[in-house]
Amino acid sequence: MTDIYSAIKISDHVYWVGAIDWSIRDFHGYTTPHGSTYNAYLIMADKITLIDAVKAPFMGEMLARIASVVDPSKIDYIVSNHSEQDHSGCLFEVIDRIKPEKVFASTMGVKTLKDIFHDNYNILPVKDGEILSLGNMDLKFMETRMIHWPDSMFSYLEKDGLLFSQDAFGMHLATFERFADELPVDQLTYEAATYYANIILPYSPVVLKTLEKVAATGWAIKIFAPDHGPVWRRDLGFILGLYQKWAMQKATNKAVVVYATMWHSTEMMAKAIAESMAREGVCVKLLSMNDVHRSEVVYEVLEAGVLIVGSSTLNNNMLPQMADVMTYLKGLKPVNLIGAAFGSYGWSGESVKDLEAILREMKVDIVADSVSVKHVPGSDVLEKCSKLGKTIAAELKKRISN
Repeated sequence: MTDIYSAIKISDHVYWVGAIDWSIRDFHGYTTPHGSTYNAYLIMADKITLIDAVKAPFMGEMLARIASVVDPSKIDYIVSNHSEQDHSGCLFEVIDRIKPEKVFASTMGVKTLKDIFHDNYNILPVKDGEILSLGNMDLKFMETRMIHWPDSMFSYLEKDGLLFSQDAFGMHLATFERFADELPVDQLTYEAATYYANIILPYSPVVLKTLEKVAATGWAIKIFAPDHGPVWRRDLGFILGLYQKWAMQKATNKAVVVYATMWHSTEMMAKAIAESMAREGVCVKLLSMNDVHRSEVVYEVLEAGVLIVGSSTLNNNMLPQMADVMTYLKGLKPVNLIGAAFGSYGWSGESVKDLEAILREMKVDIVADSVSVKHVPGSDVLEKCSKLGKTIAAELKKRISN
């Protein structure tokens, strides 16, 4: 079994010793149709150091990869950059097995590991800006709180110009290719965008500050080694530029119309809105929650300027699948959006006002009157829907031109 797995050298002194999860399809509500990796890294310094661990079921794979380079019992230090259990799930079992001299985490990381595992292990806190000597090279630490947990930090190996970026610059993608430049650009862009939209988006203001903080260090970074997905060793400006763009969330000439329907009345309204916006030159994505996953909606909203939402009414509420995506969107906190609500009903009609209330909570600027209809829309209601789309298209053009 041990001979199956091998480490992959990613720089002069660092090996990838993580695990590939080909079967995972859901990551706390975010669909992962292409699997994922749990990346751990081995620094072959005077003080051999393991950066992060892996999800508990994959401990054997990680240890086997380490063993292809060095006896795991030779590891002197372990550094936990992020305490979430896809990176720490087997941490304490690994500590028991290899018995390292010291284990390090951020100040918040020490507390979080204690909260999760209720252990009595002596985890040493490292502070923002602290430097850990590995003998013949140094490891520098930078706190990156809320990208995307309070405990998160970066570790920088100056000798190799390598930044261990934990969940930043990552993606959920199972692949034998370990480097981003070995994969198609379109695939990288899509997977990185989906990951950012579903995990990093709420912390966009922190992302912008962190990018500035890293730039101010003057570190000569040549490699990004994230905790998920491929390692970035070329054209780092590509992923940096995407993060800068996504974090700023500037409105674009794109509208996302999301709806859920019972007997196709709300669907007819959604199509009328979408068609009218498309005639005005807006790029429109029409998504039915009867057919798509919430993750896809957030991916489309990431680079949009408009969010229009609709639902039929069921038991004095919006349809459950619409409530699901609205709750998810609200938590991810997209900004700089304009929008409106629409829907159909049989006798009570609460869905539209409830959708508008959530849009307001999300700070979406409602720039057109909502449209609702009892049972099936006639030509007059469909004309109102077309007018709604045209009104929002005009407002969008005005905003993106300023």
